Amino acid sequence: MRQRPKGASSKSNLSGAVASGETSNRDNSSGKVNNVLKDKNVVVVAKRSSYVLFTLFVLAIYGAWGVYHYQFESLPVPLTLDQYVTEAIETIKKKAHWEVDMEVDLFHAKYGANNLVGGLFKGKTLVYSDLNHVVLRIMPNMHLKQEKMQFWSLPTLTLFLRQKELVIAVHVWLLCWLARGVSQWAHGFKNAVIFLFNTGEEEGLNGAHSFITQHPWSDTVRIAIDLEAMGIGGKSGIFQAGPHPWAIENFALVAKYPSAQIVAQNDKLKLLKPGSLQHLGENMLAFLLHTAASSGLPKGKATESDIESSQEKAIYFDVLGTYMITFRQRLANMLYNSVILQSLLLWSTSLLMGGYSAALSLVLSCLSLVLMWIFSISFSAVVAFILPLISSSPVQFVSSPWLVVGLFGAPALLGAFSGQHVGFIVLESYLSRTLPERRKNLPANLQSSVAKLDAERWLYKAGLLQWLVLLMVGNYYRIGSTYLALAWLVSPAFAYGLLEATLSPARLPKPLKTLTLLIGLFVPFLLSSGMVIRLCATIIGTAVRFVSVGAKMPIIIATSVIFVVSVGAVWAGVFPPFTDDTARAVNVVHVVDATNTNGEKLEPVSYISLFSTTPGNLIKEADHIGEGFVCGTSRHLDFVTFSVNYSCWTDKGAATGWLESDIPAIHVDKDVKGESRETEISIDTRASTRWSLAINTREVDDFQLKDTDSSEELIPLGEKSSVDGWHTIQFSGGRKAPTKFNLSLFWNKNGTQTTTGNMKNDSSLLLRLRTDVDRSTPPMKTVLQKLPPWCSQFGKSTSPHTLAFLTSLSIF
Repeated sequence: MRQRPKGASSKSNLSGAVASGETSNRDNSSGKVNNVLKDKNVVVVAKRSSYVLFTLFVLAIYGAWGVYHYQFESLPVPLTLDQYVTEAIETIKKKAHWEVDMEVDLFHAKYGANNLVGGLFKGKTLVYSDLNHVVLRIMPNMHLKQEKMQFWSLPTLTLFLRQKELVIAVHVWLLCWLARGVSQWAHGFKNAVIFLFNTGEEEGLNGAHSFITQHPWSDTVRIAIDLEAMGIGGKSGIFQAGPHPWAIENFALVAKYPSAQIVAQNDKLKLLKPGSLQHLGENMLAFLLHTAASSGLPKGKATESDIESSQEKAIYFDVLGTYMITFRQRLANMLYNSVILQSLLLWSTSLLMGGYSAALSLVLSCLSLVLMWIFSISFSAVVAFILPLISSSPVQFVSSPWLVVGLFGAPALLGAFSGQHVGFIVLESYLSRTLPERRKNLPANLQSSVAKLDAERWLYKAGLLQWLVLLMVGNYYRIGSTYLALAWLVSPAFAYGLLEATLSPARLPKPLKTLTLLIGLFVPFLLSSGMVIRLCATIIGTAVRFVSVGAKMPIIIATSVIFVVSVGAVWAGVFPPFTDDTARAVNVVHVVDATNTNGEKLEPVSYISLFSTTPGNLIKEADHIGEGFVCGTSRHLDFVTFSVNYSCWTDKGAATGWLESDIPAIHVDKDVKGESRETEISIDTRASTRWSLAINTREVDDFQLKDTDSSEELIPLGEKSSVDGWHTIQFSGGRKAPTKFNLSLFWNKNGTQTTTGNMKNDSSLLLRLRTDVDRSTPPMKTVLQKLPPWCSQFGKSTSPHTLAFLTSLSIF
């Protein structure tokens, strides 16, 4: 039998793979260690089993998917919904508790305007007319004169403060379901609940604005909750809350299935799962019953800046959709500052003890981290550049989400490995050169392996430093999702300190234990892996944990195979970018363009236009429809609220379905020139009660809009914002809304006239008008009938209807 070599024992102080013998136990003195290391038979191999890391990699992928599915896709069993759609408010009223009072108000908003100076609608004034709402208020009849709470419902899920009442709006059937539940328990409420069945929301929340600014019940609003139908299924969730933290904190207390992320789309109704709506309804009902019975509603008005300055903003997130954690910014600052100070103290002490060599090692390990991110992003960017060249759509993964893993995740991971390896080589080279000076008694045959182990630990610590920097930045700017940086810093640091760290300079570095990785990554993985599936970002950060090239090889090979297969599938067209369930959003519009350029009166041009906000060409869609569509960028479309550079169009049959009398008219009634130039303009939108008008603010300083028939002032004089030199009026109204208007323009004293340029920013135009008519002309009907099944009509507040008329007025 072969005997154990002299001086060897069963355990190695180096914790590396040992050939021909191992060192004595880890409690030996440095002298004994050095004597053992002088044994010529001792060879330290800085290598971790590739099978272990590959197994961990596979488990991580499956684990992330499991966490995501449990956190976002696990839904309650839906109840029968038919009865909730057909139930009317009167039916709810008849079945309400006998001590509950229910009031119904049929609210009509004749006019209203919302001048916006920031956000998505900056540079716009939203004007509405003839909006009809049904408002239902439920309250205990014994408290009619006390404080009331209204619950307001819109097509989004947002909680925000108003004055003294809580208001809610949703799909009609879900709203009825909630109202029915509230009506059975309102006798014990200390606040009233209002349900708003409103219209005009998709045109810029006009229904909400009209209620808040005009309805008498709005004076007592304290809290408002906005319910949005977004996404294609899964759990409902809170993605925005504030400014006061009271609402989200109480939601966390009572929600049956809490789901909320401060980090936080497709409006196709048939894709909404019944379980999703059940999830939303049960959570909201529990919150309503709790809130309406509470006497602790926040009082007075509060703004986002008020809450931010008082450090009372809420930080919130759920754990696997089962538990919800909330805490305020003040506590977050204390916690973050404490961790930051302790981390800086530890780093300073470590660098002072290690001296110049430790400082330079840290810099080189950070270089490896920077290279990892640069290579990772670059590899994915190259794929994004290549996709349009080999596929009709650069978003080929829409209908097959798993392609994201192969098309972007795989190259990102390969890039991370490549960049990290380049940095690792530089770091290892430096450590190998300086090792004889730092460990003078170390045998030459061990120096290479020790340098690799030392480099591995420096890379691990650099990963911690990365999260420390993110924690400091997030804490400084009070970013709500900073808790993720805290988790990714504290948990791995704790595992490293518990299982790896040592203060003895005599001990040689050892390979990082698998247990260190498991313990260190468990908590952050649990908190963020579900979002990783959605955001595809943080998994790259875990690549810093795996260092040895040999150990990474199976992962690299597997990742490369996945990438090649994914690219091949896209190239071959195996997976279409869109399907019936994940449809491509397109606009099909019959356009009648009567735009005047440089004052020239031109004959109107009519055509059917097909365009999409989704990236990619429309050749496949145009070929499917037929009808002579031509695609390209030669026909620029200016729809006033947005422009289209690439589209498909056809003139076939476009001259039918409309009349000259449908084209809106802009007429200059009066123009007084002088030191202060004023112009009176009449506008007739004909059959349209939905239109957009852009006013050139380079020429016009202010304006006023009135209803011609009633002389009602719709937009008063006053400061108005602009974007790219234009202020846009978006008007939407009911059937009885006015169609004739008087526009008074007050010119800039130093206004300058410029030459014709791009239509979108053409300052030779004074006014640009688009009127929408909800009418399907014969050619439009033909096109819509032939529209591919993987396409769906897209309609938002800025989108035109099926028939759009374009006209303009040049500067004169």
